[in-house]
Amino acid sequence: MSKILSASELSAARDALAAKGRRLVFTNGCFDILHAGHVRYLRQARELGDALAVGLNGDGSVRALKGPGRPVNGEADRAEVLAALECVDYVTIFPGERITALARAVRPHVYAKGGDYTVESLNPEEAAALREGGSEIRILPLVPGRSTTAILKRSAVRLGVLGSGKGSNFAAIQREIEQGRLRAETAVVLSDVEAAPILDLARERGIKAVFVPPGRFRTKLEPEAENAIVEILKEAKVDLVVLAGFMRMLKEPMLAAFPRRIINIHPSLLPKFPGMEAWKQALASGESVTGCTVHYVDAGMDSGEIIAQREVPILPGDTAETLHARIQAQEHALYPEVLSKLAHAAL
Repeated sequence: MSKILSASELSAARDALAAKGRRLVFTNGCFDILHAGHVRYLRQARELGDALAVGLNGDGSVRALKGPGRPVNGEADRAEVLAALECVDYVTIFPGERITALARAVRPHVYAKGGDYTVESLNPEEAAALREGGSEIRILPLVPGRSTTAILKRSAVRLGVLGSGKGSNFAAIQREIEQGRLRAETAVVLSDVEAAPILDLARERGIKAVFVPPGRFRTKLEPEAENAIVEILKEAKVDLVVLAGFMRMLKEPMLAAFPRRIINIHPSLLPKFPGMEAWKQALASGESVTGCTVHYVDAGMDSGEIIAQREVPILPGDTAETLHARIQAQEHALYPEVLSKLAHAAL
């Protein structure tokens, strides 16, 4: 008989156990990278009762919780692997982000969760549903040195970020990394402006921040400066170079060192309006729609291959400031999304 059950089948299994005076333990998670820490935790959970059921987040809910680069393995494969474990008696896949409905349907005797949670930090709706069903809530200790976060960090794509200004796109990217939705690690942040706020943002996060004097040119780096940046990025073992408001064009030293590994975000729907203050160009041209573009960097002015775009309507009464703010909001969503897909493909 298959261990992979529907919610109603799991509820019936719980009632059959209860009729024999036996207890069902229930836990839940994504389990898209099953590792020794998970297995040891599941064994501990099984010891709390007579049978262990695992609620498995469906693929859609994993993406919503962890970002577009997850799950690493699909729900059918994850269910099959869990069901093969001796300590697991039942597996059920649930579609939403919360176990509330499943908890009410199954009414497990014991609900187990890992030590990265506390009883107080459980979702209040889920906790209420478990208590309504009479479930005993147990928090099990984490297995030291065994976690999905540690595994993902070891395999994360290493980013080198170049910026000249406030660093709002860098902050948006870093937020996704810190919340576990982007499988990447920022190795170093560099700027051609000594007082650039992006360097302060990096230092506040404990990330190496470096000012590189650009030289005498206004729109490009002197060869010595560009070579210095290449060396810093190589020393940091950077996989991908991310331009986040970097206001100088890159030339042969960088392009040769990181072929098809430098990306930029530009505030227009390229190929329209390359160059400076593209939102002002769009307003002046009477456009009804503009947006933002993530593209690979080549030797031209915002002329590299387009990776992704997002549209932003130009509204009646828009000023340069209001339009720019709405474009930036879309940039902050699009850039991490593209990076997540690139990181997933690289790994």
